[in-house]
Amino acid sequence: MRTIAMILAGSAALMLAACGADSPEAGTAADDEGAQYTIDPATGEIRMTIRRETGEATLRSGARVPVSLPAGFSLFPGSRVVSNSLVTRPDGQGILITFETAAPAEAVIAHYRAEAEAAGFAIQLELAANGSVLVGGKRARDGASLSVTATTGTPVTGQIIINTMTGG
Repeated sequence: MRTIAMILAGSAALMLAACGADSPEAGTAADDEGAQYTIDPATGEIRMTIRRETGEATLRSGARVPVSLPAGFSLFPGSRVVSNSLVTRPDGQGILITFETAAPAEAVIAHYRAEAEAAGFAIQLELAANGSVLVGGKRARDGASLSVTATTGTPVTGQIIINTMTGG
């Protein structure tokens, strides 16, 4: 689980570097190709915008970014958000929320599995290995995908990724 968080952080750093930043310090940077980012010095929130001919994509990432899950999904009860990343683009959005809870990993997975199935996702992957439990699925009507992972141990670290499409 921490590896995934490290990959996300590394990806954000690479995305920032690709936008013309010399270092990921607080401030604003932009490049000649329509990309810019800011890091809020008070909260550490990263905001990035990339403008292309196909449209604009934006990223907000940080512990205080408001959680906005698609209809039918909720943050696991009693959990604490560690990090929230939201990417919006012309064809949909992507959400990656990392959270901690005292509940067992199996309860986290059951919660999101029930919500996913109620929202029309077909569960295509179910795996328990190396101290983590994972389910993943896809929704046929619009191509949306979902992945939920929870570690075993105390606290349980959970991660939900939902990638939605518009216009199906």
